[in-house]
Amino acid sequence: MDIYQIIKEPHVTEKATLQKELSNQITFKVHKKANKVQIKQAVELLLKAKVIEVKTMNVKGKNRRLGRNVGKRPDWKKAMVKLAPGEKVEFFEGI
Repeated sequence: MDIYQIIKEPHVTEKATLQKELSNQITFKVHKKANKVQIKQAVELLLKAKVIEVKTMNVKGKNRRLGRNVGKRPDWKKAMVKLAPGEKVEFFEGI
């Protein structure tokens, strides 16, 4: 699997921003079948930063209604990546 298929996009929320500031963790939306080793390698290649730990979780999609129609948002996988002390990621600084 390509590194651009493994890491889909950064997951920017209030909680993720707080984790970045306090414990140097970055949160990503990742491919459903990617494992921790693949995620670690992809982040190290893509961001050129040393990764200490990777935590993953499967997020269930919510049920949504629009009038009479009922739908479901897709399930997705989230990875929280802890970087080594002193490592910085530049593209998150302006957020």
